[in-house]
Amino acid sequence: MVRAFVLLALGGPDPPTLPGSAHSGPAPCRVLYSRVFRTPPGTPLVPGGPPRQRLRRKEQLLAVARQVASQCRLLQSSSGRPSSPQLPQLPDEPISLQDAPGGVFQLPPGDPFPQRVTVTWLSVLALAFALVCDPQENLSLAEITLRRLAPRLLASLRLLGPGADVLLRPEAADVLLDRLLPHGQMLFLNERFLQATDREMGIKTSR
Repeated sequence: MVRAFVLLALGGPDPPTLPGSAHSGPAPCRVLYSRVFRTPPGTPLVPGGPPRQRLRRKEQLLAVARQVASQCRLLQSSSGRPSSPQLPQLPDEPISLQDAPGGVFQLPPGDPFPQRVTVTWLSVLALAFALVCDPQENLSLAEITLRRLAPRLLASLRLLGPGADVLLRPEAADVLLDRLLPHGQMLFLNERFLQATDREMGIKTSR
């Protein structure tokens, strides 16, 4: 099962430091959209009721986003490709994700979730997509699911402009996740189903 999905802006490399000024570090990542599918049985209740629980979930997903951004910067640094702190204007034509970089890492119990989780991520432009999964989940299927979700989200979501962090159509992400990742359950979907979903939502994806 998938516990959560996160779409984030990766941030960027260290900005130039002016003489006499303190080092400010890399531009921070930002969570643009997230969806929590379930809380594992046995998870301790957070004191303070639903508001405190929502805040705790937000903190957990931000911790995941930071780790994804760190992993992506390491990969970009090793490949010699600099990252940009600003979101680009998304192109009108579908984007091919065949060579999009990605990775997998685990978070131990208590950091930040009570149980161990596995995170699968995929980087596209200055964005990243991540699935927070149970540790025994099928990682190959998780990667396939991400590579099916990412181009469709890019085609259906529209950012306000370069550097903006607000989605114009967050409801489109809800619909796509309901179709392709219902209740956090990863599915073996055939091409006919995917094409029908694309037609229904008016999505053009790269083949």
